[in-house]
Amino acid sequence: MTRRHDTSMPPNAGRSWWLLDALAAEPGEPCPPLSKDTTADVVILGGGYTGMWTALMLKERDPGLDVVVLEQDICGGGPSGRNGGFLNSWWSGLGELCQRLGDEKALALCRAGSESVTSIGRFCSDNDVDAWFMYAGDLGVAGSKSQMGAWDDSVAASKRMGLDLLQELDAGALRKRVDSPMFLGGVFDADAATVQPARLARGLRRVLLEKGVRIHEFTPVTRFGSGSPCVAETPSGVVRAGSAVIALNAWAAAWKRFRRVVMARGSYIVLTEPAPEKLEQINWTGGEGVWDCRASLHYLRTTPDGRIAFGIGGLQPGLAKTIGPRFAYDESAIRLAAQDLWMMFPSFKDVPLAAAWGGPIDVAGHHMPFFGSLGRNVHYGLGFTGNGVGPCHLGGRILSAMTVGADEPELMSLPIVTEEPMRFPPEPFRSPGAMIANGAIRRKDEAEDRGEEPSPLVDFVARLPRRLGFNLGP
Repeated sequence: MTRRHDTSMPPNAGRSWWLLDALAAEPGEPCPPLSKDTTADVVILGGGYTGMWTALMLKERDPGLDVVVLEQDICGGGPSGRNGGFLNSWWSGLGELCQRLGDEKALALCRAGSESVTSIGRFCSDNDVDAWFMYAGDLGVAGSKSQMGAWDDSVAASKRMGLDLLQELDAGALRKRVDSPMFLGGVFDADAATVQPARLARGLRRVLLEKGVRIHEFTPVTRFGSGSPCVAETPSGVVRAGSAVIALNAWAAAWKRFRRVVMARGSYIVLTEPAPEKLEQINWTGGEGVWDCRASLHYLRTTPDGRIAFGIGGLQPGLAKTIGPRFAYDESAIRLAAQDLWMMFPSFKDVPLAAAWGGPIDVAGHHMPFFGSLGRNVHYGLGFTGNGVGPCHLGGRILSAMTVGADEPELMSLPIVTEEPMRFPPEPFRSPGAMIANGAIRRKDEAEDRGEEPSPLVDFVARLPRRLGFNLGP
């Protein structure tokens, strides 16, 4: 399994292929920048999944609420329109959750996440949102011997709880579903789906506008003040509101309050031209999403017209102290994703790549989102760590309940609300330390993909974050 070299990569299109496709299918009405001072009941900072689901659920709770969403780009321009489109709960991590939280809390969290999977499908159906929702499950696979059995604790926990969602697969059974020479075994999670992420984001935007939510795109918040009222300052106007929701994803890492609990990391995707006949040759016709058990995760899925979208997470462009252009497009990271695609599926080496892009993810120390409040009337949801499509919907339920003061103990007792997020080391240690650790993690994974043992130094550095209690996976 050698890697292909000297192959040109698709150019930077400025947007993800997902978003370009979504805009072509439904451009939507303009949402001009804020141009004057205004007031609102609730101001939401961020027009991605978390902010938009929160806005929708606020209007469902009280249609009379005046809700304003401020988005620095366009809705779907950030991670919500750049991710792999995996829509799942946390069943595949059930074993680790049980060890950390106990069976009862872990089960409650996974069930709440599972409800979001079906709710998003219902939202698409009820609102005529063609987001390619496909409830086909997903496959966690081992691409090296070191990854074998990574799912054992979760499968055991599932059986202990009497659940029938996780099915362990040997190499033969796995390759009947998706055939790769790298796949040695895996686990099937039946309670999962895929979506076209930008179509979902743009569909949400349309529904919000229909319900009277005021959305201002190309409107960055330059200064925010909590208090009564909350004050969100922008280049051309100020919003004063009774309550605020902070839904900024990785950009929250620049805020002093969140600097120690969120880190920005990069994730990159390459997309092939349509090749449905080649998908048939490798048995991948069921629409399952696929992810492997590497720390520097591979995640991949198909499209209705027969493409493969192949992503790689856990990458850090430089020190990554700020979110710069390399998060949106980094040729070295994109080339790495392409090479890994061809290593996993050699028959796709002659299929041209149609597009490539990247995006930032907001990494939390426990690999789980967290929700909380600053004072009485400012609420936040962050730390989705690359798995936000479903959890952002759950986050909208939580944040809308917090905002209106709803008495919903089942929601408010979830560990993503009650547990304190882990704190990363302070600068100047955090950024260079993370860069060194991330590089070692990737080199360890690549050596094991080749069937080699990583060097003792690489292995030690790669394992160090886990020993310190951090999960630096994507």
